[in-house]
Amino acid sequence: MSEEFDVGDPILFMKIGVHAGEPLEEIIKRKQKEIDDAGFAMWGYGGNTCHPLTMVQPFATTHSTGAPIRLVMQEMQSHHFADPVRAEEYSIDGEAWELVPEKINVYGSRYALCIKNLTQAKTSLALGETRVALGNSRGRRGSAYVKGRVDKACLEVVADGDDQPPVEIGLVADLVEPYAVLLKN
Repeated sequence: MSEEFDVGDPILFMKIGVHAGEPLEEIIKRKQKEIDDAGFAMWGYGGNTCHPLTMVQPFATTHSTGAPIRLVMQEMQSHHFADPVRAEEYSIDGEAWELVPEKINVYGSRYALCIKNLTQAKTSLALGETRVALGNSRGRRGSAYVKGRVDKACLEVVADGDDQPPVEIGLVADLVEPYAVLLKN
């Protein structure tokens, strides 16, 4: 385990790379500017493993003890070529929709995490020393869960682990309320 993660820490793990044809370096610069300009950014994503309403929001509210929940990201080779269409609206609950703030741009995504303090990092995370925090796979070791097409997970750091090598973490951010939202064009 890295020195940066303690037993009990809630972590949202995500693999990242090119998204909607935009290189990761450009996404990072854009998101850091959004945080400077708007006070937070929306980090777009898709898939069903970390649905905003059934996974991320319950995970975040259950684990909000004053310390931020960290989004830790592992860079991977990605060829995500969704259309770079800007999300125009977001919803916290799937019923009430609001305009995405002008200073925030989310492209080619169904969902977004709400973040601040986005920083590049050189650390590692032993996924074998984490467990899935909720859902049907609750209690499953992170190293067994994050495989194949599963590229994100709501995890808790635990004391015991397996012998899987740690993964490199290159980007870290703090989740902020409302933690995750639904998007539409």
